Amino acid sequence: MKIAALSDIHGNLPALQVVLAEARAAGADVIVNLGDIVSGPLWPQATVELLQTLDLPTIAGNHERQLLTQAPERMGLSDAHAARELQAPQRDWLAALPTTRWLNDELFCCHGTPGSDLQYLMESVTADHDPAGAPGVRAATAAELAQRLGGCRAGVVLCGHSHVPRSMRVMHGPGDQAGDQAGATLVVNPGSVGLQAYTDEHPHAHRIELGSPHARWALLVRQADGQWRIEHRLTPYDWAAAAAQAERNGRVDWADALRSGFVGRLI
Repeated sequence: MKIAALSDIHGNLPALQVVLAEARAAGADVIVNLGDIVSGPLWPQATVELLQTLDLPTIAGNHERQLLTQAPERMGLSDAHAARELQAPQRDWLAALPTTRWLNDELFCCHGTPGSDLQYLMESVTADHDPAGAPGVRAATAAELAQRLGGCRAGVVLCGHSHVPRSMRVMHGPGDQAGDQAGATLVVNPGSVGLQAYTDEHPHAHRIELGSPHARWALLVRQADGQWRIEHRLTPYDWAAAAAQAERNGRVDWADALRSGFVGRLI
């Protein structure tokens, strides 16, 4: 079995189109979408229209909740742009999405953590952000990951939200001699299809920078021994076109991130 995991598309239609084609070419049996689908200054309506034709297993992220429920004056710029662009059919489709879902008896999907669409599962935000130095975020420890999973004991948890591709395995009990999988959860964040750098203020100021503009996604391959092989993919697409669209819509910050994978005008 092959599962392609996609997350955090953020309305980046050309990135989504290329990733979908690559996932199909890789022989993915299922393509799952982990939320934050449209928020941003790119192509929100066309992105939803494409996804509506595909009927992929899909969950909502925090930005779906925000742009559908917040008053316009309270929205950030990215949510406000998407909210203005979306029409009733796209809004209805987004509103019907679940916040979590079981893909099968083994695989659980969430956007942030099983209990929150705003908390990172595999990253921890720190209070030492320095624009010229510390990013204010680090990889979660095994104890932090286990705590955030709460009562979820799925064999595999697919998550998004942080945009950082990462895989970790957490034990729920004593060690697993002889490769026993029963007491462990494999957690996979495929990274972001649509945006490779950003800054945020929740719960402290921090920045995420992946260092290249490639679209990120993951391919999970079930092996003959029952274990999962994880392939974190970096896919080239026309990021110059995406950056130009961001600039047309007044978001130079997005254009910089889309071109470079870093925050700020570096090129």
